[in-house]
Amino acid sequence: MRDQERGKRLIALFLLGVVALNFPLLAVAEAGTALFGLPPLFAYLFGVWAGLILLLGMIVESRR
Repeated sequence: MRDQERGKRLIALFLLGVVALNFPLLAVAEAGTALFGLPPLFAYLFGVWAGLILLLGMIVESRR
């Protein structure tokens, strides 16, 4: 993958993280029921965090 395309994908991932961890979605996540014994906000935060790390690894480690 060309460096310019990789940079664009990293910027898009950053913006996705900003949107996913901003107030409106956090308020929606807080209103749910417990998941695996965790409060819904914690489950949402850890899920988004893990997803962002997974996507970051896929972008950085891609060979094409």
